[in-house]
Amino acid sequence: MGLEKINMPQLGESVTEGTISTWLVQPGDKVNKYDPIAEVMTDKVNAEVPSSFTGVIKELVAQEGDTIEVGDLMCHIEVEGAGSDSKPEAPTPKHEPPEETTEKKEPAKTEKESKPKLDKGNKKRYSPAVMTLAQEHDIDLNQVEGTGRGGRITRKDIEKIIESGEIPTADQAPAPKPKQQETPAPAAEKTAAPSANVQAGEGDIEIPVTGVRKAIAANMVKSKTEIPHAWMMVEVDVTNLVELRNAKKNKFKQQEGYSLTYFAFFVKAVAQALKEYPQLNSMWAGDKIIQKKAINLNIAVAKEDQLFVPVIRDADEKSIKGIAKDITELANKARQGKLTSQDMEGGTFTVNNTGSFGSVQSMGVINHPQAAILQVESIVKKPVFQNGMFGARDMVNLCLSLDHRVLDGLVAGNFLARVKEILEKMSEENTSIY
Repeated sequence: MGLEKINMPQLGESVTEGTISTWLVQPGDKVNKYDPIAEVMTDKVNAEVPSSFTGVIKELVAQEGDTIEVGDLMCHIEVEGAGSDSKPEAPTPKHEPPEETTEKKEPAKTEKESKPKLDKGNKKRYSPAVMTLAQEHDIDLNQVEGTGRGGRITRKDIEKIIESGEIPTADQAPAPKPKQQETPAPAAEKTAAPSANVQAGEGDIEIPVTGVRKAIAANMVKSKTEIPHAWMMVEVDVTNLVELRNAKKNKFKQQEGYSLTYFAFFVKAVAQALKEYPQLNSMWAGDKIIQKKAINLNIAVAKEDQLFVPVIRDADEKSIKGIAKDITELANKARQGKLTSQDMEGGTFTVNNTGSFGSVQSMGVINHPQAAILQVESIVKKPVFQNGMFGARDMVNLCLSLDHRVLDGLVAGNFLARVKEILEKMSEENTSIY
């Protein structure tokens, strides 16, 4: 028998670290190779980390909520026939020697369990995957006592409830809720952001910054800190496009089984313009600019308070129908919590459908390390002077944020003008959906 290390794997093309949201195993658990041992959140996707070996989990080195870099140690596993027992001990002097009996490990557990007592009064903690599983079975997570570190609710907790058939509802255990009004924990929470000198007052709600929100915050700060943003906007007359889509949408839905959205037309136009202006399909790389060959478009997809940016690959090679299908499939996967790291990797430019919220003008934050992001705003009817008279036209604003290290106003302006031209020429007479 010997000890082996399980390290944080590479969970995406540009992923450098991950946050352990939930351990799916505990010391003493036997696992097979490729069994999931932890749920990890990166700035791109939720993922399960598989075991690299068959054996028995000996020690969880990283804690739930810890953010660790790719390649760093997550846990130790005892494997039959592995190398020397002494080798893995060098990097872990803080822990009790593994050759000691299980009695020796008990004090370590009780030390770690000082945190759960602080966290008990806080909002219930669980991963997005646990929340999805609970929602599928109508389980009120406020009534579930978690067995994970800090009272965190794990997947195993939910699975045990499902197996028992005793589903807790909101009116079964109202007693624990008043604990949320106790405030012993905020002091510990504030250590995560000592520069934010904001005190919670009576009646305020403290929301821990974890998971997707933490990843989004980190990526946005990196983007705004590193990238000198510039901004441009054009107004586009999409009256003919609106007529085209309205004429085709019902038949399309009957034949294909999914909707023909305006967004598919905009994505198609952007992909076509990027092929003609590849400078926009670039990334800053320190001492050089990398112009990407593939046109892989990130689109923003929301799931409750979580935001994901999956990729439509080779968008320039796809029809409007093909793009509409990709949009539908990626949105469904996001809502079901089934996006994979492959769905999130390789994006070269981002198109954001801010118009779905009724927005008419916005300035997007660039999806680092890309060079630009285009916000497609809401289509609105406006009086437009045309051919000597005013008339109602369907108009939309396209707002472009650009990395001024990579792009200047000339090329960005020409790109926007080309997107505008493509969209204004879309009509029933000269545009094929297929």
